[in-house]
Amino acid sequence: MTVNTATARYEGLGKTGKGHVATRSGAIDASYGFATRFEDAPGTNPEEMIAAAHASCFTMATSFALAKAGYSDGTLETECKVTLTPDDGGFTVTKSELSLTANLSGIAQDEFERIAAEAKAGCPISKLLNCEITLTTKFES
Repeated sequence: MTVNTATARYEGLGKTGKGHVATRSGAIDASYGFATRFEDAPGTNPEEMIAAAHASCFTMATSFALAKAGYSDGTLETECKVTLTPDDGGFTVTKSELSLTANLSGIAQDEFERIAAEAKAGCPISKLLNCEITLTTKFES
């Protein structure tokens, strides 16, 4: 079992408040708030961090699945887009779109796509999210 931690602090309330989020490892140490979430101000936001978590988890899951299937060399790159949608006076994360580009040798495209789909379903962050999760692949052999 692994336990990881992050902390968030918000000073002030509503749109004028300012937040700061940090992980124990120091990998994330950023400001956040209304402007970083809805107005493209410098800093991060929860959906961006979810996108980073999903992209990295899925890419690692795919890498391990390919290695387990006997493949030993290649490059995987995933972009993840997380959609935040207004919902009954609040907001809901409604979609996480994974887009995987793979440069692999010695594997057929249909096998690669099967392994990637299984990795998407088995990725711990995919299991955590309660939204539509899509996957598109680009195969380069």
